[in-house]
Amino acid sequence: MKKKMRTMIQFPLIWVITGLVFLGVSSFITQRMFTSTEGIMSIVLALAGSALSIAIYILIMKLMAGRKVQELHMQRAVSELVFGAGVGSLLIAVSALIIMLLGGYSFTWSQEHAAGSIIALAIGAAVVEELIFRGLFLQAIEKRGGSWIALAVTSLFFGLAHLPNPGATLWSSIAIVIEAGILLGAGFLWRRNLWFVIGLHFAWNAVEGLLGIPVSGIVSQGFFDVELSGPALLTGGSFGLEASIVPVMISLVIAIPMLIRAHRKGQIYPRK
Repeated sequence: MKKKMRTMIQFPLIWVITGLVFLGVSSFITQRMFTSTEGIMSIVLALAGSALSIAIYILIMKLMAGRKVQELHMQRAVSELVFGAGVGSLLIAVSALIIMLLGGYSFTWSQEHAAGSIIALAIGAAVVEELIFRGLFLQAIEKRGGSWIALAVTSLFFGLAHLPNPGATLWSSIAIVIEAGILLGAGFLWRRNLWFVIGLHFAWNAVEGLLGIPVSGIVSQGFFDVELSGPALLTGGSFGLEASIVPVMISLVIAIPMLIRAHRKGQIYPRK
């Protein structure tokens, strides 16, 4: 009886649903806490909430999935976070610069900003979304269907998850599937490390928000006011940078070498 119970608990669908519920509740509570504050306190609360989410993930993986959590090994945490943040910052900075040079963006210094709230939201979104999509979903699907199917499915659902956002369109969701879903999935398969994709995801949202560009349709009061000019395919329109063709192309330039490297390292697993 105990063996049957253990087998049922370790079935991927069971621990994925359990993780999704607990992480969802944790994220909802902590987000309400840090969004009601400003400045450094909002960042502190976001970090505390993220630590709780990580603890929940580790417990579920150890107690239910019955596996070691090498993807969150503390020995590599700082270096992988910094590396990922560097990649994310570069992606957004280069994308925004190209759009500006093509006449799509013009920046003027803003008299007011909410940098603390932007950073707090970026922390919360990066940690919870990566724990769910690249932590729970990708690894559960990969266990049964292999890496390529896991990458495709999680990328698709990551794009669909942003469809309810303000200003979202079918194109913006397709763009997120390609630029974010594939890039973040490729980053995980390459590094086999959640710290790397958390850093990348955080920098993506934080830099975009601090520039004053809407983050997936959510308007941010960054250091600049941004005026758009030209087609939405270039600027991303009201949805923001993610709906621009520019980061879609740049992210593929980054993601493809990641996938090639992951394959060469034997980290693309076949379907069982």
